[in-house]
Amino acid sequence: MATIVRMPEVLANATEAAIQGWLVAEGDTITVGQPLAEIETEKAMVEYNSEVAGVLVRLLVGVGDSVDVGAPIGVIAAAGEVDVDVAALLAGEAGPAPAGAPVLPPDEATALESEDSHAEAAGVLPSAPDGSPISVPAVSQPAGAEPPPLRDTDRRRFASPLVRRLARERSLDLGSVVGSGPNGRIVRRDLDGHAASGATPAAVPAVAVSAVPVSAAPGSGTPAVPVSAAPAVAAPAVAGQGFTDVPHTGMRRAIARRLTKSKSSVPHFYVTADCRVDRLLALRGEINASAPRKISVNDFVVKGVAAALLDVPAANATWGEESMRHFDYVDLSVAVATAGGLLTPVLRGVDTLSLSAISTSIADLAERARAGKLRQQELEGGSFAVTNLGMFGVDEFSAILNPPQSGILAVGAAKQRAVVEGGQIVAGTLMTVTLSADHRVIDGAVAAEWLAAFVRRIENPLSMLV
Repeated sequence: MATIVRMPEVLANATEAAIQGWLVAEGDTITVGQPLAEIETEKAMVEYNSEVAGVLVRLLVGVGDSVDVGAPIGVIAAAGEVDVDVAALLAGEAGPAPAGAPVLPPDEATALESEDSHAEAAGVLPSAPDGSPISVPAVSQPAGAEPPPLRDTDRRRFASPLVRRLARERSLDLGSVVGSGPNGRIVRRDLDGHAASGATPAAVPAVAVSAVPVSAAPGSGTPAVPVSAAPAVAAPAVAGQGFTDVPHTGMRRAIARRLTKSKSSVPHFYVTADCRVDRLLALRGEINASAPRKISVNDFVVKGVAAALLDVPAANATWGEESMRHFDYVDLSVAVATAGGLLTPVLRGVDTLSLSAISTSIADLAERARAGKLRQQELEGGSFAVTNLGMFGVDEFSAILNPPQSGILAVGAAKQRAVVEGGQIVAGTLMTVTLSADHRVIDGAVAAEWLAAFVRRIENPLSMLV
């Protein structure tokens, strides 16, 4: 029997995902575990493997299309199965009608749907609990006048919940969007294309009710009924007049959601210190003079963070609802700026890596992050993170935690400043770092102890190499 392949929930609590690329074609023989597609989530790309064997008879989602989790994306027929009725298979998705529910012919169902649309336009609301209809006053038509023709916007528009949500957020009227999906279904690319064409969003006026009654016709016996005043709405902004609206990407929405939740639900506190890095810069120069791969200051910082977590293991932990998890190894997230937003891939086992291995791994993760080639598992885990804006000349800053990680170190630029040495003012190269910590996991004394350990490692760089 043919099997419907569905969009998997490749990311916890994800509601949608997109097909980045199909790795198979219609007619291919599929085996269990064979990669079918590369699926793009909000922040990473995941390879999806087949759970059944057979022959791929239909691809239902195009490359670049985003669909809801659980939606059909393909059909695989069993070995030896021929003449698969894909339409009938997908039609069965709706399931049987509830017991006792009447099954109407298509023409009658369409007619009733049209009547419902006109009834809603006339002000008829759902029935009351006793079965009687609830109605509001409506403008009457002259006797014998024909009802207005059914507009295209009155008809039901077939679209996923995701598309309907995006249409509401963008103030788009689905009635003006042409669907390119199966049976005219509106998919996300139709909304994007509609916006790109410059179509004006539908304005929904907010009508204020007037307190002035309208007199009834003489002798009608009908009480006066309040009528609505002129629509009280602000004039919609016209595109192109000094601004450009850029729709949110999935990554930007994920960043906004996670950071808002982190800042509002995690008790942050901050500890700042200055590191004297003259010896580190001298050692880096000696290493780079003969090393096949150049080592950056950030590579030393990452190594120093890992060494400090070994020195103060109480800080190498994450928060959980029932317990705190303490780690015997060090996995660190390293912030990488991409065109779509900030990504934090995880570098595994930093405590066991050499400086050159750290440099190579960070460069690989950064390159694949900017190319959109990270795997989901490369964005998960880690107890700490490092974010560095020193290359932009930033003196110091504080960062927002990435839950469930308990700490993130924000690194500023290494600059020459006046320092006191032996009672004398001399020039020294200082780098300001700020630790953002989760107070549920790391107390103030532990944070201070960890930061002191980090400064000690950075100011004595040879201690990280032995």
